[in-house]
Amino acid sequence: MSTAPATARRIRLARRIRLLVAATITYNVVEAVVALTEGTRVSSTALIGFGLDSLIEVSSAAAIAWQFAAPDPHTREKTALRFVAFSFFALAGYVTVESALSLAGLQQARHSPIGVALAGVSLVIMPVLSLAQRRAGQEYGSRSAVADSKQTLLCTYLSAVLLAGLLLNMLVGWWWADPVAALVIAGVAAREGRQAWRGDVCCGPVAVAEADGCCPPR
Repeated sequence: MSTAPATARRIRLARRIRLLVAATITYNVVEAVVALTEGTRVSSTALIGFGLDSLIEVSSAAAIAWQFAAPDPHTREKTALRFVAFSFFALAGYVTVESALSLAGLQQARHSPIGVALAGVSLVIMPVLSLAQRRAGQEYGSRSAVADSKQTLLCTYLSAVLLAGLLLNMLVGWWWADPVAALVIAGVAAREGRQAWRGDVCCGPVAVAEADGCCPPR
């Protein structure tokens, strides 16, 4: 008697995850174009790193969409998690190198009101998308969907770091705040990459995940 409602619920959750992934991809494409264009114009390592993170979020979300296109998404779980992890590591490596070059004095970022506005908008939008996907992923029991939601949440933290770096550069003249903000982005990305590689993300029923903060055995 309870099998049919449970199956219907899982179908709805899978559909919700696909829709949230599509929304994440759409926003991050726009975010990446603006951040990379403006970052290149003003020589901002933090903005470029933020734009690259947006592209990585797009590729990560695409991997989740590929996973949930399968009849049984769990069969593609490990591959999707590995892709998310590699994406984080690539971002961390690139941004670290670019930040080091900036701190060495090879380039200094100029002021960017557009970057400030972009960071502010992302601070509002990304937490909503992340929370919705995390809850759906936890209830469905998908580690990769939860990992992708953490990557979306990471964008919120990075938006705050980016905003601080850009404002300090623009208002106080601390040019070094931009590459330092980028290094924070790189450090967080590396940590999230390690967690995704281990599958160390919360999944399973929301009540269980929120009670003990870990995944139930599968």
